[in-house]
This record gives sequence, C-alpha cells and structure tokens, in this order.
Amino acid sequence: MTIGHALVAFTAAAGLLTITPGLDTALVLRTAAIEGSRRAMLAGAGICLGCLTWGLAASVGLGGLLGVSRFAYDALRLLGACYLIFLGAKLFCRDRPALGEFDQSESRQATAASSSDSGSRWFARGLLTNILNPKVGVFYVTFLPQFVPSDVNVTSFGMLLAGIHATEGILWFAALTLATRPLSSWLRRPRVAKTLDRATGVVLVGFGLELVFDSRR
Repeated sequence: MTIGHALVAFTAAAGLLTITPGLDTALVLRTAAIEGSRRAMLAGAGICLGCLTWGLAASVGLGGLLGVSRFAYDALRLLGACYLIFLGAKLFCRDRPALGEFDQSESRQATAASSSDSGSRWFARGLLTNILNPKVGVFYVTFLPQFVPSDVNVTSFGMLLAGIHATEGILWFAALTLATRPLSSWLRRPRVAKTLDRATGVVLVGFGLELVFDSRR
C-alpha cells in the first residue's frame, strides 16, 4: 500500500466512522442545542484531543496494553462506565426552570458564563468521555495499523492518521453545531431542553451499561 493510497483509504473510512451516530455525536449535539455553540465546540475539541491521545498511545505501542492485559482493559472499562453513568444520570435528573423563570435564568447564566466561565468543564467532559472509553483505544490499536505502509515511521504516520481523524471530527462537530442554530430558540425552551437532557442522559447511561456488561476485548 502506497502512502497516498493509505491516506485516501483511511480518510474515507474514518470519515464514515465519524458521522456514524454514537456517544460523541450525542454529547456534542445535546451541548450545542442546550448550552450553545461555543461549549459544544469545546466538548468536541476535548473529544478530538482524546482521539489524538489514543492515536499517540497506539502509535508508540502503549495502546497495545489494552489488547494483552485483561486487568488494564477492565479497569479502564469500569472507570469509563462509572463516568458515563454518572454524567447520564446527572443530565436525566437535571431540573429546568419554569417558562416564566427560564428567560431570566438563562440571561443571568449567560452573563455569568461570558464573564467567568473558561469553558474548561465542557472541554474536560469531551476529553474524559473519549479517554475513559477503552473501545476507542482498542479501535486505534486494531484500525490504524491496517493503513500504515511498511516503509514509513510508524509513530509519525500513526499520528498523521490520528490527526486526520481528529480534523474530520472537528468538521463534523462544527456541522452539527451550525445545524442547531436555526432552532436554537425552540431547542432552549424548558420542555424541549428537558426532553433533550433526558434523551441524552439515557444514551450516556446506555453506553455506560454497555461497557459494564461488555467483557470482550
């Protein structure tokens, strides 16, 4: 496989995987609809940094630990499951203000956020969601080598592929964020926002439970 062919093949395959509905898409879409574009992109940036981290780990061989160590995989799997279940339950149980209180509450929150919120919480949320998912690590360990030609530096080329995947992720998250803008006022209504919170909470808890009961590597 030539370098050009490997890059084209990986870009196409990773692109299809990126737009496939999953945990990352649900998290960014919900954040864009309820919390706003900036916070959604910060969460997306955290997710993409997680991809780069896993790509580096797989490229230098650290990610292979998940393929040979049952203890390492199970420890990360259960830690990630606990985080996802906690985050999902928090969203599901989140209370929204009544309609008469909503506008004033949102206005106060927006003012406070613009002056003091660095956005680190949303960035960390995206990063931890990705880093604590061992399936992402296993994916990189098994997927990246298929697109690495034999005559290249494995670490450098692996990071290039991870960078392509992260770039595709950022572009996808930006498209999702832009798609919510025309509906932003409707999406932020208390009843709609609460429904989205609960739906996303169920998705996150579902992924967490899947990790709990999935003992396969």
